[in-house]
Amino acid sequence: MRRAPLARACAEAQSVWLGSRESAGRAVAETGVRPASRRLRGGAFAMPGMVLFGRRWAIASDDLVFPGLFELFLRVLWWIGILTLYVRHRRQLDCAGGVLLSTYLIVLIILLAVIICTVSAIVGVSMRGTICNPGPRKSMSKLLYVRLALFLPEMAWASLGAAWIADSVQCDRIVVNGIIATVVVSWIIIVSTAVIVYIVFDPLGGKVAPHSSAGPSLPDGHEPSQLLTGLRTAATSVWEARIKLLCCCVGKDDRTRVAFSSTAELLSTCFSDTDLVPSDIAAGLSLLHQQQDSIRDNEEPKEVISHPPGSSQEADLDAELENCRHFMQFAAAAYGWPLYIYRNPFTGLCKVGGDCCRRRTTEYDVAGGEQLHCHFGSILHTTGLQHRDFIHISFHDQVYELPFIVALDHRTESVVVAVRGTMSLQDILTDLSAESETLDLECDVQDRLAHKGISQAARYVYRRLVGDGILSQAFSTAPEYRLVVVGHSLGGGAAALLAFMLRSSYPHVRCYAFSPPRGLLSKSLHEYSKDFAVSLVLGKDVIPRLSVTNLEDLKRRILRVIAHCHKPKYEILLRGCWYELFGGSPASLPTELEGGAHPDLTQPLLGEQSLLTRSSPLPSPTKYPPLYPPGRIIHLEEEGTSRRCSCYTSQYTARWAHESEFSKILIGPKMLTDHMPDILMRALDSVVSDRAVCVSCPAPGGLDADGRLAPL
Repeated sequence: MRRAPLARACAEAQSVWLGSRESAGRAVAETGVRPASRRLRGGAFAMPGMVLFGRRWAIASDDLVFPGLFELFLRVLWWIGILTLYVRHRRQLDCAGGVLLSTYLIVLIILLAVIICTVSAIVGVSMRGTICNPGPRKSMSKLLYVRLALFLPEMAWASLGAAWIADSVQCDRIVVNGIIATVVVSWIIIVSTAVIVYIVFDPLGGKVAPHSSAGPSLPDGHEPSQLLTGLRTAATSVWEARIKLLCCCVGKDDRTRVAFSSTAELLSTCFSDTDLVPSDIAAGLSLLHQQQDSIRDNEEPKEVISHPPGSSQEADLDAELENCRHFMQFAAAAYGWPLYIYRNPFTGLCKVGGDCCRRRTTEYDVAGGEQLHCHFGSILHTTGLQHRDFIHISFHDQVYELPFIVALDHRTESVVVAVRGTMSLQDILTDLSAESETLDLECDVQDRLAHKGISQAARYVYRRLVGDGILSQAFSTAPEYRLVVVGHSLGGGAAALLAFMLRSSYPHVRCYAFSPPRGLLSKSLHEYSKDFAVSLVLGKDVIPRLSVTNLEDLKRRILRVIAHCHKPKYEILLRGCWYELFGGSPASLPTELEGGAHPDLTQPLLGEQSLLTRSSPLPSPTKYPPLYPPGRIIHLEEEGTSRRCSCYTSQYTARWAHESEFSKILIGPKMLTDHMPDILMRALDSVVSDRAVCVSCPAPGGLDADGRLAPL
């Protein structure tokens, strides 16, 4: 019953498409002009997604090299083993039922030989051409039909073998065991193939969208728009079904259903307008990384503006770095015991293990904690505070509802609110609810748009802090303290929006956002937040560069580099893996098209446009406008060439950065590891230690000699 809306959406999209095809056919008959087809050199259609049985699949004809070689390796070993078994033990088959077993082995040897030849041909054909030139692989569909047809006798023979073995044939035990192994291997391969077919099945494979620039131009513009609307609705329904299956244990309340719909719409928007399969994206990312490194190696050295040690900019940077190192401990503590044990794999469990089994005491009640379990001990060890310093600890985790802690930091004379980052499926749904909504703020800023999911999460924490009297309790205990809001990743974004909401009641609130998402604030709010917020970004961290508009830019760059590459996909992936693991010269790798060798593909957007299924990158610019990170940005850059293994100690330099430096997603081995809070803490400790020239000298806005937070 749940698939009914999806089926209706697909049927509507299909009917609109059929109608548009009929209209196009009538136009051809009346005018005699046939629409331009989407052809590249060799007369092949630029359709990376393979078409079998009249529908598109989430696999391309050049994706079968590595799976084919793996199957070929297994089949050849299997064939040699069966042949050896038959040759060495055929004289021992003169037993009851031996004729059946002998016939089984002979037919299996012949069948395996035919399958090996077919798979070899599939591998050979799959190595031909390029991603955007599948012409040399046009015979692939016929070979796959033959290969799939061979599964029928293989299944039948495996079933007969199982039946004969079940009849307790009285023959040599070695022969019987060999045939049992053969039957088991046969069924393993058959079941594995069925699983792979299920994985690469595309629910929207039967729907084909008209192409804006390189494809057929339909006479009526209204019908293509209806088709695209139907396709988008069907794609959203498919993604929503997938998300519900993945997050089946999250819950079914109204907030969760809204998050499902928002996430499905975002994913369908990002991935339903290209004709790429997952391996194409992997190849494109590999090429982009090499191209990015090649540009970096060839560009002129940047002019470095040095400031004397006593300059105001350097003093301000030193002060904020010291603040970041101190408050990052609270942002890390908000993750609870999982991060603590991850950071201390040998001693962490011993230190917090007693708190996991200890019964709740009045100390826990004073902290206001619910369901703390092992968390409280890890928080104490991470922050170095005492239990009486905590006003509230909450690890309640739902969609749009984040865990947070409130503590009194006597060292800086601050009330610290730390919001946890992404740790659960509920948090991921909050991250992916990427529409924009207007913040209700008491400020003069006109454009007050922000990330919807993070805004909802910040509003939940605000209601708890103000509505439940948590902040009132904290400031009644320490009325002279100031308010500081911190968080990492999702928690950093929520902390920044929370600071906006609290600013009317607490004008001196300060925010430290560690690795916050880029797609958070409108340009006006970004500029406004520079008065009270600081963001810290490490290296090539992808999250501070991640937004819907940046994803669209990344997609266009992937399409461009794929269309301009003249190498087959398997070679791109092999060289890409070698480059990621061991490095090399990016100039020797296929990062752009050699126009002299292929003059018919030198148009810069020919292949790129052929891979798009619609011209507009975003269906609703008002829903996904450009968004920016919060506050002033400190960027910790790795010195020298980036190492490919995060186990080595890297050296970093710190500087103030502009938000435009994070307007593109950078590809590299550390784009994910640089986001990890433990790596960020190590880098921050290293930078602060290296920059510590005069520890006893107070700096404006930083920690003075007594460890207090100096005024701005």
